[in-house]
Formats: sequence, structure tokens, C-alpha cells
Amino acid sequence: MSTELTDPAVSPPAESGSAPTRRTFIATTTVAGGAALAGGLVAVPLPGSVEAAAAETPHGSRVSLTVNGVRHTVTIDNRTSLLDLLREHLDLTGSKKGCNAGACGACTVLVDGRRVNSCLTLTVRLDGAEVTTIEGLAKGDRLHPLQQAFIDQDAFQCGYCTPGQIMSGVACVQEGHTGSAEEIREWMSGNICRCGCYVKIERAVQQTAGRK
Repeated sequence: MSTELTDPAVSPPAESGSAPTRRTFIATTTVAGGAALAGGLVAVPLPGSVEAAAAETPHGSRVSLTVNGVRHTVTIDNRTSLLDLLREHLDLTGSKKGCNAGACGACTVLVDGRRVNSCLTLTVRLDGAEVTTIEGLAKGDRLHPLQQAFIDQDAFQCGYCTPGQIMSGVACVQEGHTGSAEEIREWMSGNICRCGCYVKIERAVQQTAGRK
């Protein structure tokens, strides 16, 4: 059954100078509005043309970086975030996609020893970089001290934010921001725990820093 909408039958205008029909008015204003919006210069690639294909094809780059001690060389879309590279290309799913806007910290990893939100970090900018994720902290069966501290202090519930919390906590210890409970809370404030385990996370960082 056709769903095409048609205008109701209208008698032709009695005089050539009468008001235009609705169809004529819409067609005229659409063309005029489009020309005005583009400043009078409208260039739209025809479907299937070379220009249209170029506009639809994303640009890619070849990037080499080291992740958890392993060198990777990949050719990726320039828009690929480090988080998507880790999860979708390298099968390192420990870093979590929470807000995907840099607000929750669940995707925190270390790049050249500094913590970053991997969801906001473009892979194309990391050529030659050293990346450490939660999968790269343990040495075989021996957990990183902060991973062990999270277990000792029962510093997680659902666990979704835990990888990012631990990576941020490792950086916090390395940076020396563990002088007090208040300092730890300040420097860990970019990592959100929806289960509310902040006190236990703070204790785990203190334990790792040798203050507890």
C-alpha cells in the first residue's frame, strides 16, 4: 500500500497573479533557504561520485606503540580512541568504557607513566608511546601491591570501576600524592565509584604507599 502523501485537489487559480500553491511555496523557500545558508555557494557531491566516496572514507594512520611490554603496529582510523584500540583491536578489555566522556575514570591507563583517560586519548597521537593497562600490572601470578591491597581492604563491590581506580592509585603512589588521606582523596577524585567504596579505596592506596 502506498504511503505517499499528496496534496488535495485544488482548483487552478482564477488569475495568474494570485497567491502560489503550498507546493510552489515550499519548493521556492527550500531552494532559497539552502542557498542563503551556504552563502549562495552550494556544492553537493553526487551519490557514487569520487568526491562523495572521499567524503565518506575516514582517514587512517599507521601507529606503533608498546602496550604492557608488547610492541604493536596498527593501521587505524584517525578517530580511534586509545580505549577502543585496547578493547576492540588488542582484546584488552580490563579498561572499562563507563561514560566515554572523561568524567568517570573507569578507562584510566598509564601512558609513559602518566595516567590518562583513554576514552579521550586519540591513538594517532601515541606513536612511540609506552602504555600500561590493568592487565600489565601483575608479574605472572604475583599481583601488583595495589591489586593485593584492594583485596586486603575489600575495596570493591561491583568491580566495574576497579581497573581504573587501581591504575589511578598506582600513579597516585608513584607521583607521591599520598601524604594524607585528604591528599589521596583529592588526587583520586577523578575516579568515580558508584558503589561508594571510597574509604576502602583510600586505605588500599595508603597500604601500598606504606602508610598503613
